[in-house]
Amino acid sequence: MSAAHRWLDLANRPTQALPREALEERIERVLTLTNLGFMATAGRTGPICSPVEFYSEHLDIYIYPQPNSPKVKALRRNPQMSFAVANSMAGWASAFGVQLFGAGELLKPGTPDWEHGMTVFKYPASNWEVGRPVDQVPEGELLRLRPDRITLTEHFLRRSGFAARQFWERDPDAATTRVATV
Repeated sequence: MSAAHRWLDLANRPTQALPREALEERIERVLTLTNLGFMATAGRTGPICSPVEFYSEHLDIYIYPQPNSPKVKALRRNPQMSFAVANSMAGWASAFGVQLFGAGELLKPGTPDWEHGMTVFKYPASNWEVGRPVDQVPEGELLRLRPDRITLTEHFLRRSGFAARQFWERDPDAATTRVATV
């Protein structure tokens, strides 16, 4: 047992779910602490997982993918994807991350959804990194993931009597009660 973090003891396995509003707030926090995530798709010969830059709005994420990349080709064949974000871990007490699941949408330039997405995606910073003018809006497709379900892992929740793994579903009426052990 950890002397510093007694609540991490293996016998402390709370199963209580967070209220939906609190869960969404924690998920949003994870999505704002970094802009690097891992996008997984189903490639022709197996899974593809790529680190990508992303920006979020509430629980939706936006990615500006490289045109004709393997991940874009995979999405065209099968839009189902997962996306993971994990923050720096300095031990189990700080393990904190999310995994989002759903169908990725490739938004066409000039459409209302694309226009909106480009207000979320911080292209000036991205442009600067790759040597494009910071005031030039990129003209390629934008990927939006509006997740159907999300898993939050946060061991610190155990300290307050909540399960370390929490589950969110877009349709709360379709949600099933799940308890995860970690």
